[in-house]
Amino acid sequence: MILIIYTDGGARRNPGPAAIGVVIGDKKYGEYIGKTTNNVAEYQAVIFALKKARQLIGKTKAKETNLEIRSDSQLMINQLNGKYKIKDEKLKPLFVEIWNLKQDFKSVIFKQIPREENQQSDKLVNVTLDNLL
Repeated sequence: MILIIYTDGGARRNPGPAAIGVVIGDKKYGEYIGKTTNNVAEYQAVIFALKKARQLIGKTKAKETNLEIRSDSQLMINQLNGKYKIKDEKLKPLFVEIWNLKQDFKSVIFKQIPREENQQSDKLVNVTLDNLL
C-alpha cells in the first residue's frame, strides 16, 4: 500500500507567525505552530504528517505501508534525501526526528512537486494564518 501525503509550512515575515498544512487522503489539517521560520515550518509539517499517518493507520499497519511525502520545498526535500547538507542548526534535530519517525513505516519517499500541485496544503497554511492575524 502506498499512502501519498502533501505537506507545506510557512511563516509570515520569516521568521514570524507560522503554520503547517497537511493532506492525508481526504483528511486535511492546518495548525498554528508559533513564531518560527519557513524552513522550520516545512520540517514541522513533515513531522506532523508522519505522526498523524501512524495514528490514522495504526502502528502495526504502518510497518506494511509505503509513504510518499510530497512538498514544494526544494531545500527540505533535498536535505531529507541526503543531496544537500543541513547548515541551519535549528533543522538538524528536526531531521533526526523525521529519520526516527520514518522507521515506523515500510518505506518513506520524499518527493519534490511543483507549487501548483501542492495547493491544498498551501491553502491550509494560509487559511490558518489568516484566521490568526
